Amino acid sequence: MDERIVIVGAGQAGGELATGLRKQGYTGRVVLIGDEAHLPYRRPPLSKGFLLGKTSQAELYLKPQSAYERADIELKARTRVEAIDRSAREVSLGDGSRLRYDKLVLATGGRARLLTFPGLDTTRLENVFSMRSITDVESMRGKFISGHRLVIVGGGYVGLEVAAVAVQLGLRVTLLEAAPRLLARVTGPEVSSFIERVHREQGVEFRLSAEVRGFELDESQRQVRGVTAFCHGVHERIDADLVLVGIGLVPNTELASAAGLAVDNGIVVDEYACTADPAILAIGDCANQPSAYTGGRIRLESVPNALEHARVAAATLVGKREPYAAIPWFWSEQYALKLQMVGLSSGYDHCVTRGAFERKEFSAFYLKGNRVIAADVIGRPTDFAAARQLVSSRAEVDSTRLADESIPLAKVAA
Repeated sequence: MDERIVIVGAGQAGGELATGLRKQGYTGRVVLIGDEAHLPYRRPPLSKGFLLGKTSQAELYLKPQSAYERADIELKARTRVEAIDRSAREVSLGDGSRLRYDKLVLATGGRARLLTFPGLDTTRLENVFSMRSITDVESMRGKFISGHRLVIVGGGYVGLEVAAVAVQLGLRVTLLEAAPRLLARVTGPEVSSFIERVHREQGVEFRLSAEVRGFELDESQRQVRGVTAFCHGVHERIDADLVLVGIGLVPNTELASAAGLAVDNGIVVDEYACTADPAILAIGDCANQPSAYTGGRIRLESVPNALEHARVAAATLVGKREPYAAIPWFWSEQYALKLQMVGLSSGYDHCVTRGAFERKEFSAFYLKGNRVIAADVIGRPTDFAAARQLVSSRAEVDSTRLADESIPLAKVAA
């Protein structure tokens, strides 16, 4: 009987793993299971080009159908995995059938975190949306009409990217953020202030330190007509034709938990993507992994992490065992700006900037002692490779030299 690897989750991590196994020379059966109707696709363009109408659905796909057929990958779309039987090494599918596995990889990703109020099921409201899937965008896009009032709850990357698209399409946008500044968990005050100013110049209104208290509904009780919030000691009602909730992601760990696997802000894996069950791995947004960079454990929600974790898992499954050692990095696009981030700035001592905020071209370096632990690069793509090297090498730098643009970044390390 042929060995069979079953991958649960046909997102970026699962899709890359399936084809990556063939690149690694794996010749057994590969079954890729996804609950959406689509081929594996890239999610970052959903809140950018796809929402704006400049990226087609076909352009989102990682690979065409023919690529999976050539690689002899069995792709099961519109299929839910309901349970894992670890003793029998089988998964139960939504149609009642069971599928045997020799190795199982959980690439279940995550789902949008919901905004909840006592006594109100927000999932039944017709003009409240999340941004996680092609279906989300397709259901939302028809309401992106010039003059409509969009209220965005959440000032993270998704909320800001959607705000940028919306104002370009002529919507009136108000963004509510619970923290006192934008992107507070991932950037310093300098970058937060810059991003806020860019959006305000485009007409976006902000309510910071805002607590959303509820929705006011129309007579049908199906449409939101206003969002009530408490901000700086004042209650306010904000008119809304549609609402986007972008308050983070909940990792899909229920399958793993029900099967008795360790779960702690994600499915717990080692540096080779393995759970405590030798037949089961987990990768991508749903996995909590050791980090050589932080010295602790992290769960990352990013495309680079999905790609690297898929590569590590493919190596593990063919017996090569190459540990995960990548430095976290991310990107965002808002208007004509491209933001590139490397490392995690939490716990930094001070920030050194290089470049000109007024030209919208600068880099912000976050230092702990004399070491650069993270960097935000805006409009200066040539800085990014050097910034990644500074973060990964853990070299000591002189802050004065780091801020001096006459000294190449590659030469600032002591």
